[in-house]
Amino acid sequence: MANSPSGDSMLERIIRILSAFDADRSLLSVASLASRAEIPLATCYRLVNQMCATDLLRKDADGNISLGMRLWELASRSSPARDLRVAAMPFLDDVQAVFRQHTQLAVLEGDEVLVLERLSSRNSVVNQATIAGRMPIHQVSLGLSMLAFQPSAVIDAYVQQHPEAGNIAYSNTGNLRNTLAAIRQRGYAQLDGVIDHDTAGAAVPVFAALTGRERSKVIASIGVVVPIDFEQRAALVPVLLAASRGLTRAISAPEPEDNP
Repeated sequence: MANSPSGDSMLERIIRILSAFDADRSLLSVASLASRAEIPLATCYRLVNQMCATDLLRKDADGNISLGMRLWELASRSSPARDLRVAAMPFLDDVQAVFRQHTQLAVLEGDEVLVLERLSSRNSVVNQATIAGRMPIHQVSLGLSMLAFQPSAVIDAYVQQHPEAGNIAYSNTGNLRNTLAAIRQRGYAQLDGVIDHDTAGAAVPVFAALTGRERSKVIASIGVVVPIDFEQRAALVPVLLAASRGLTRAISAPEPEDNP
């Protein structure tokens, strides 16, 4: 696509418009979109109208804009996230059936945790995670359980780029590096009251394959969020580890051969 006078391409502008929406801003005026996407208002009006015509965006009776159903349709047809979510659902269901709180599946996306799925019950505790929402890696057990098994260069870069992580008093370990080392040793992450004072999180990494004693690449994390005084806390990690191993076996199993 041709570049604009400012040097950014039309595709870049479209992506910025789509990225302007988040969990707290699902409905925006065109003026707000232009401001958040850093696009001239007249250009934003033109792009929004074109995107509404293809249902990438939708406009309500008051002229406010939201994401269109076609985005969901296109994303749902085929993607690595979809395949992982489909494979994980039986194991997430098993965990949810035991604890009846929040059961979550997430992956690392850049410097953030991207939540692919969340199962909840009616009386579940407060939880800030949302499907397709992003969260800081160092604030959630889902993120720590994956970051701990990244190459040392990745961990070093994250620690340097996120000095705010040093303000979190991790239980029994004191700082982020020590916390990650402890997670690597024991194989799971637990956090109490970092985002919400009355909740606790536990998560385990999901590896790409079972390779004996060696751990392969981490591709996801399965976790739960429960009340901080949850009676079944001792069972959280064993149940999560069983789910993680089951998912790893499911995604690493060879495809069945077609009968001649």
